[in-house]
Amino acid sequence: MRSPKLAVLVLPGGTDFSYRPFSRTQPSALRMYPFTLSIQARFGRAVRVHQGSYRVYGWNGGQASPMPYARHSLQQIKSRYPDTPIALVGHSMGGRIVAHLGADPQVSDILALAPWWQFADWRHIHDGARVLAIHGDNDTVTRPHRTAKGVRELRARGLDAEYLAVPGGGHAMLDHLTTWHGRSLAFVDQALQRT
Repeated sequence: MRSPKLAVLVLPGGTDFSYRPFSRTQPSALRMYPFTLSIQARFGRAVRVHQGSYRVYGWNGGQASPMPYARHSLQQIKSRYPDTPIALVGHSMGGRIVAHLGADPQVSDILALAPWWQFADWRHIHDGARVLAIHGDNDTVTRPHRTAKGVRELRARGLDAEYLAVPGGGHAMLDHLTTWHGRSLAFVDQALQRT
């Protein structure tokens, strides 16, 4: 099979502390399937899209419980497509995960949707990555002002980084669908143009 021009790893959210087993049918996973499916449908053979999962639902402090599973998903993509740029898409806790995975030089583009950025997670992102962070200004679960701060810091480092506020937007991305989904598709299209 011919390698794609771009591989995309989609990472759903979770919660702060929980050892409840992660399920592909829980709301945070279901929330990301429309992104996963629409990216694959729009760009066809030019991309390969994989939606990741974890063992448990929570980050769980210093354990960073989802990270080994997310890194395994990234490693699988790198092994399958060693010369293909990788775009990461993450919502909420998934947005925190993609910042950490953004240290990998094969990661070319990072889309953080209402990311749960803590303790300057964005500082993991390598200098060559392009970053778009989208955050609703009515989000009461994660902090849009912290996301904006992270993007300002990335820009100060010289990264191609953009912050997009969604006026009235909430955390679940069930509002302003044309913004959340339209900008996500445009982001992947721009990533493809860079390959």
